[in-house]
Amino acid sequence: MSQFRQTATFAQNSRNRKMQEKPVKEMRRDWILIALMLTMSLAAMDATIVATAIPQIVGDLGGFSLFSWLFSIYLLIQTITIPVYGKLADIYGRKPILIFGIVIFVIGSASCGAAWNMYSLIVFRGVQAVGAGAIMATVNTIAGDIYTIKQRAKIQGWLSSVWGISAILGPAIGGALADYASWRWIFLINIPLGAGSIALIAYFLKENKVSKRHKIDWAGAAAMLITGSIIMFGLLQGGQAWPWFSQNTLIIILIAMVMIYITVRIERRAEEPILPSWVWKKRIILGSNLATIGMGIATMGPSMFLPVFAQSVTGVGAMAAGFILASMSITWPLSSALSGNLYLRIGFRNTALCGITIVILGASSFLFLPFPGPVWALVAIQMTLGAGFGLITTPLLVGIQSTVVWEQRGVVTGTSMFSRYFGQSIGAAVFAAIFNSVLTDRIDTAPANLQAELPSVNKVVEVLQSHKSVSEVSLYLRETFFAATQNVYMGMVIAGLVTLTILLLTPAKFPTLQEKQ
Repeated sequence: MSQFRQTATFAQNSRNRKMQEKPVKEMRRDWILIALMLTMSLAAMDATIVATAIPQIVGDLGGFSLFSWLFSIYLLIQTITIPVYGKLADIYGRKPILIFGIVIFVIGSASCGAAWNMYSLIVFRGVQAVGAGAIMATVNTIAGDIYTIKQRAKIQGWLSSVWGISAILGPAIGGALADYASWRWIFLINIPLGAGSIALIAYFLKENKVSKRHKIDWAGAAAMLITGSIIMFGLLQGGQAWPWFSQNTLIIILIAMVMIYITVRIERRAEEPILPSWVWKKRIILGSNLATIGMGIATMGPSMFLPVFAQSVTGVGAMAAGFILASMSITWPLSSALSGNLYLRIGFRNTALCGITIVILGASSFLFLPFPGPVWALVAIQMTLGAGFGLITTPLLVGIQSTVVWEQRGVVTGTSMFSRYFGQSIGAAVFAAIFNSVLTDRIDTAPANLQAELPSVNKVVEVLQSHKSVSEVSLYLRETFFAATQNVYMGMVIAGLVTLTILLLTPAKFPTLQEKQ
């Protein structure tokens, strides 16, 4: 009888411990999520806060002709380092790589705050981007590690909401700091945020240390970084610093082809390649990454041209134009969070198909807008696009994460994030070429009575914003801007249709691995 009581007591104590451990585990995961969102906000806020302080930065440091490199160098380095960090996270664990990235980002931010001219600021922005690459590569990987397939959609919704909040708060905070304090504070504010992120991650995130010795593929990493830099540099400078059809473009293409060949040879011989061949041999991962590139291309249409369209054509103010663009950030995290219920029923691929169909419908709607385009319609289109993008990004990312083991999740997450930013670079280059081409053609073929008064392509926005142009000229320029933006959205529709085709060719069934729930 005594033994029976001891057994019963032991069983009851065991149940009590499990009941106590579960809330502790859930509480730890909640704090980790807060840490991940805080860390993500470093990169997300930085993408929006800097743009608003450009006039003050240029006024203080000079170098107006160089300011575009503050964004180009950041995008270039962040994008090309993501796959490398993804592999390193699989080797050394997510925690040390993420903390390393935050530290580098904070150092870069502090250095930006102390910059003495535009050249130094550009260099320090590059340092920031080295840290941002680690943040983008590992935050989503950690979310995939600690949450189940069913929970990941909701978590991705929370992480996506960071970008939405940043799209609204970033310009407001950046403008306030630039006007009432100093532009340097838009960088220095990252220091306490980064310190808080590191403290939370260091305390709450527990990982099993990797005991296996690994041989790092440094040659492959270097080759990938050089190759990626050349391709990204060509995409960022083509059509801007030189014409697309020029000797410089040909040289970039030839160098890129040589470096791709060298990189492939190095990776094939490496024991543990940075980008293993199985990433490209698995149709599910290949199809998902190609679709993510297509999605990245499509996102750049409104991001680049909608705010200036709203101000130049519909006549709203800068703040209102920012809110029109940010309206996409309302539906994106919501559809991302709700996508879990959908992909558990119809599958990851089919959920993404629903998303790209919504994107195509949203982009197509812009083509039927009457001139000059009512504000409510622009908001409705943006919210439609956000709903579609949320149904693409989360299912594809969670889907490929669920097809691999822990030791491979960093690589597939890294390639997915790289695909997204690579697509954005392509979109920026392609849509700029489309927009400028239509603008140039319409100005060159304008009615004879307007030819003498029309400005050059580079002066169109300036003339429309000044409100000093002749009404007939102003009307023609607004109609020209409207037509050029419609062609950009037509490009988005084409990108959407290509993405739709890629998804249809991707296997519908994602063979997810059994997880310990």
